[in-house]
Amino acid sequence: MSDEVTENGHQNGDDVPEIELIIKASTIDGRRKGACLFCQEYFMDLYLLAELKTISLKVTTVDMQKPPPDFRTNFEATPPPILIDRGMAILENEKIERHIMKNVPGGHNLFVQDKEVATLIENLYSKLKLVLVKKDEQKSAQLLGHLRRIDEHLRRRDTRFLTGDTICCFDCELMPRLQHIRVAAKYFVDFDIPTELTSLWRYMYNMYQLDAFTQSCPADQDIINHYKLQQALKMKKHEELETPTFTTSIPVNVSQ
Repeated sequence: MSDEVTENGHQNGDDVPEIELIIKASTIDGRRKGACLFCQEYFMDLYLLAELKTISLKVTTVDMQKPPPDFRTNFEATPPPILIDRGMAILENEKIERHIMKNVPGGHNLFVQDKEVATLIENLYSKLKLVLVKKDEQKSAQLLGHLRRIDEHLRRRDTRFLTGDTICCFDCELMPRLQHIRVAAKYFVDFDIPTELTSLWRYMYNMYQLDAFTQSCPADQDIINHYKLQQALKMKKHEELETPTFTTSIPVNVSQ
């Protein structure tokens, strides 16, 4: 297991609990951050809390193609994300989310109630998966329609983030998915998020300014390889030697 510790300038004290998040490592080099959406979502949640100094955060990457013996002993075949809070391991995604909301100091502030937003971002990822599997114009049109609805919502609310000017759990869920759409759909089917969706691009720009996103974001190559493996496509020779790239540029002028 390789450690990647994010303390945010905070010394561990008895008053601040250390939370460890175990995430999947890159399927390319087995060390850097992998492209698991849930791992990034909870990484972002916890990073935001570490910035507020309510917790100290330790992030550990595990190569699931060659998991180390201590990981296998402790967790058997359970894949990350895995959250460890004061010696207690929380293994399932829904339980991790509930634990952050109810038991991690400050966590309840991230989890706002907004049925409209919850419904709005639901099923976005399944539309991406269909685009990558079917590779036809109808599936691309359905994904585009969903992105247009998110753009309309952001334009109507006129806030920096989905529910207001403060980031919340819905943003930590949506933005990693938008990044996968931006990188993987472009690579596999030449799908671009249209430049006329200016409210969506402004939103992505705001998210790109946050350390919580940039520190948790996998490299473009890892996002692409994540879907190559799902489609049983072979990795390019020497791919592990490539310098990781991160697509965070904005193709439109976003006036703040």
